[in-house]
Amino acid sequence: MKFILAGGGTGGHINPAIAIANEIKAHQPDAEFLFVANPGGMEDTLVPKAGYPVTHIKLAGFYRGLSPSNLVHNMKTVSYLLSADGKARKILKEFRPDAVIGTGGYLCGPIVMEAQKLGIPTFLHEQNAFPGVTIKLLAKKADIIFLAFGEAKAHLPAGRRYEVVGNPVRQEFLHASRREARKKLGLDDAFTIFSVGGSSGANAINQMAADIMAWHCKTGKINHIHGYGKHGRENFPKMLEERGIDLKQYPRIQAREYIDDMALWTAAADLVISRAGAITISELEVIGKPSILVPYPYAAENHQYHNAKVLADHGAAILIEEKDYQREQLIAQIDDLYQHPEKLDALGRNAAALAACDTTERIYALLMEELQKGRK
Repeated sequence: MKFILAGGGTGGHINPAIAIANEIKAHQPDAEFLFVANPGGMEDTLVPKAGYPVTHIKLAGFYRGLSPSNLVHNMKTVSYLLSADGKARKILKEFRPDAVIGTGGYLCGPIVMEAQKLGIPTFLHEQNAFPGVTIKLLAKKADIIFLAFGEAKAHLPAGRRYEVVGNPVRQEFLHASRREARKKLGLDDAFTIFSVGGSSGANAINQMAADIMAWHCKTGKINHIHGYGKHGRENFPKMLEERGIDLKQYPRIQAREYIDDMALWTAAADLVISRAGAITISELEVIGKPSILVPYPYAAENHQYHNAKVLADHGAAILIEEKDYQREQLIAQIDDLYQHPEKLDALGRNAAALAACDTTERIYALLMEELQKGRK
């Protein structure tokens, strides 16, 4: 069988597409795959690295504002859109796929839409609790829309087939254990906080981490590992200095620009403080980890807030919006969890209850069931 997959712009769209392809390939070694990539986009690097071929459709998002440079960019964006449908149709007619799978981002729009016009079965996977614009548009004619969060259905067209399957997560999260992780990292049994704002870093989470460190550093009772990211390279040391924190004096505190093994550090922690991207949420659920979630406020459709709210509403995380951050309140919440381990355990159990550990297997089974139905 032959499959075209499209999803781009961020790892949150690309990695699920690769995971789905890997699952199909495990069941059908002779299957053929073609990924659609934006030239120079993240998917143009990640997909070939995973061993799959790519073809290209040039697309770009619109810039807001009326500056001359924005107007020039937006004129180019319009020209890309005008040619995208024809390129997508050509790709489909030459490759002749049995199915097209879209995982979000504007990149998957033209190829999925053209497939629907040609009567080719189409399938979508939405990673967030609040669906993106592209998925909302394409869902009107898709054969099955796979959802990571059941809450997303309320924002999508009625009368379509939705299946809640979760998000694909890396294997190392499925098999991580707190005891083994601490052994590998050389951590003792002390209460451990892991805070991270992503590889680029998050200024708000860096501020929170510095405030938390100032609270607990002198007690010598709490381990704290923080990833400040490349944008915190200069700012985070200044934050520590402003609070009178010299890390050389506090061996229980580690601050790193980049965290090499997220699964290991997440498993080792008693409490995680992070953004609320879809894959991060799913990883926290699979590993059953208590968390304080600080959504990125400028994400499209504020989807990180909706992701975090799902966990908060199920008693599986504490949600703090950047605009509402208060140092004393955060420290009081962490101290309460520190003093009452049963509350921490409850957050972790509730997170684990939301987990989906067999996402790609379920997608494959439903995909094949639908395709076999169409062949009868």
